[in-house]
Amino acid sequence: MSELLTPAELETRLRDVGRQRYHNLHPFHAMLHGGQCSRGQVQAWALNRYYYQAMIPLKDASLMGRCEDPALRREWRKRLDDHDGDEGRPGGIERWLKLTDGLGLDRDAVTSTRLLLPATRFAVQAYVHYVRERSLLEAVASCLTEMFSSQIIIERMAGMLRHYDYVTPDVLSYFDKRPPQAQRDASFALEWVTQHAVTREQQDAVIATLTFKCDVLWSMLDALHHAYVSPGWIPPGAFVPDPTDGR
Repeated sequence: MSELLTPAELETRLRDVGRQRYHNLHPFHAMLHGGQCSRGQVQAWALNRYYYQAMIPLKDASLMGRCEDPALRREWRKRLDDHDGDEGRPGGIERWLKLTDGLGLDRDAVTSTRLLLPATRFAVQAYVHYVRERSLLEAVASCLTEMFSSQIIIERMAGMLRHYDYVTPDVLSYFDKRPPQAQRDASFALEWVTQHAVTREQQDAVIATLTFKCDVLWSMLDALHHAYVSPGWIPPGAFVPDPTDGR
């Protein structure tokens, strides 16, 4: 029988998952940050990623709906506020739509999600169902990819502002607030899972959950690369870039 990991050892295992599997390593992100994407490819990325952003509050609300600990519910409410916003303060979803607006995408087409890649829809729904159906410990652990998101956001903003003249700081305003939010959320979730994973089986479940979440994010980029880079097979009904717009 495997021995129980110390909290520090569990954190090391989790960070190893991120170093090996986080989607900052995906070739599509190298293209996006390096200025190698066409405008249509950038649009396809933003449109498909919108679905992930829009489903986060549903995922978080489902977690809160079965959480009996008021302290955990209070902490998790911050995530809903971050994404949904409140009166007079736009949340992350609205700021993401500022990105898709700035890229020239029709807002109704984006929010309808009718132009999604099938694999995007499948991957995001798999994530939402995972959080709804697995243990509360696994549901909390599923957000631990936020431990690695701040660096990719910094790279994304710098690369996109450098390489795409149609991208402005205002268009990328979604990313301004995310690093401190992600660091706050990741610190809380990491502390919570290390405290509540009290058996080796539970610790292994936490590690497996982070692996699953990395796979979700990776598979979304696989789908983008397959449809819009190589071999360039866009599924029926999915977004088709304007062939005359080569920027």
